[in-house]
Amino acid sequence: MSTIEIKTKAGSFYPGKVLCVGRNYEEHAKELGNEVPDFPLFFMKPSSNLAHSGAVIEIPPYSDDMNYETELVLLIGKDIKNVSPEEAEEAIIGYATGLDMTLRDQQNILKGKGHPWEKAKCFDNAAIVSEFILKEDLQLTLDEKIVLDVDGETRQNAPLNLMIFKPAVIVSEISKMMTIEKGDLVFTGTPAGVGRVTSGAVLSGYVEGIPEVKATVK
Repeated sequence: MSTIEIKTKAGSFYPGKVLCVGRNYEEHAKELGNEVPDFPLFFMKPSSNLAHSGAVIEIPPYSDDMNYETELVLLIGKDIKNVSPEEAEEAIIGYATGLDMTLRDQQNILKGKGHPWEKAKCFDNAAIVSEFILKEDLQLTLDEKIVLDVDGETRQNAPLNLMIFKPAVIVSEISKMMTIEKGDLVFTGTPAGVGRVTSGAVLSGYVEGIPEVKATVK
């Protein structure tokens, strides 16, 4: 069961799972020395990783390289399975700004061994979300910028239209693998500019027109 409640004008939602897309911006893939994918690269976080904006993120003792990744987050409003991009677009009912926190040193070790990424991605408060805005209140064009500041210094700043795979395509492709349920969240990937944060850092990010997400590192 989800540990958080998402309150909207359309009612409350309880995310069952957090679906994430990696390497969805070409320059981000390149900055980490990865190949640019020709199909969406998916991974998951448990709903217990979720926290609301303002949360404190503790660096796990087994890592010395926690990175921020700011993302557009989609809220799914109904159960869907094996849908077209057009049907997927109808199922997306809201948006938030999210932080997908990653233990980069652990991820590099795991990738080198061909192992899954859970140890690098699934620690407590590793997925922070802002308040959600309903699609009916925002006409998203993908020309909006996604921005992240660390201690007041801008580290990420890019338009959403640099996504390799757009939101409806992402949701459609995931739905071919599994049922996406009402309340599930989809993190759509991060642009270039990711980096390490240390204890005391204050993170503040937003997508234009969407509420801001904040977090403090401990």
